[in-house]
Amino acid sequence: MGAVPPSPVSVEPRRPSESGADTATRSILVIEDEATIAQAVAARLRSEGFGVEIATDGPDGVTACERLQPDLVVLDLMLPGLDGLEVCRRIQRDRPVPVLMLTARDSETDLVVGLAVGADDYLTKPFSARELVARIHALLRRVERAPDREASQRAEPMRMGSIEIDLAARRVHTDRGEVHLTPTEFDLLVYLVKRTGRVVTREQLLGEVWGYRDGSGARTVDSHVRALRHKLGVEVIRTVHGVGYAAGDQS
Repeated sequence: MGAVPPSPVSVEPRRPSESGADTATRSILVIEDEATIAQAVAARLRSEGFGVEIATDGPDGVTACERLQPDLVVLDLMLPGLDGLEVCRRIQRDRPVPVLMLTARDSETDLVVGLAVGADDYLTKPFSARELVARIHALLRRVERAPDREASQRAEPMRMGSIEIDLAARRVHTDRGEVHLTPTEFDLLVYLVKRTGRVVTREQLLGEVWGYRDGSGARTVDSHVRALRHKLGVEVIRTVHGVGYAAGDQS
């Protein structure tokens, strides 16, 4: 493969600590129509020990996801055949899978819509390969951790107003019925509801929910909060300007 230009994916030397011990058992599907980006992403992920396959348009991405049953999908927003939003809807319908969306758009509306249809996180182009890898490891850690929490399996459902959170089944219901949340949205909601009335900073949320220790990604928090408000109501999470967020009313 020829040299990869530094944009939209910048490639840095891989650090040994970035690679997880069990990545060889993890498969990732990259759905991206720009060959340079797809190959650069796939090469970096393979160097981390992941099994990687590439699909180059929307319909092929849906078919490949059904066939491969990957552990995670890296999905471009702008695709031929079907756009990334429709691909995300379709692949989440029967078998929810963590989705990291790649987008050249910087519109908050576009990002919220992407999260609303099932994406767990996003990166805006141009992005660094190191950040991509960090996001993927954090996403996989959260998904793996969730079913194994014995306390969650034994816990009674949590309630806040009309919202009921079933920790064991990882389901959320309101008076309008069940509401589908992505794994990230679910963890964010639980973290805030457990601290109802207390203000939590973006940095705390990034560290505790996302597992990002460098403080980057504040816009990711904001976009996920907007997605939760879209699904559950604007009153669910309160913004404390200049500080962070709190669930419910101030107590």
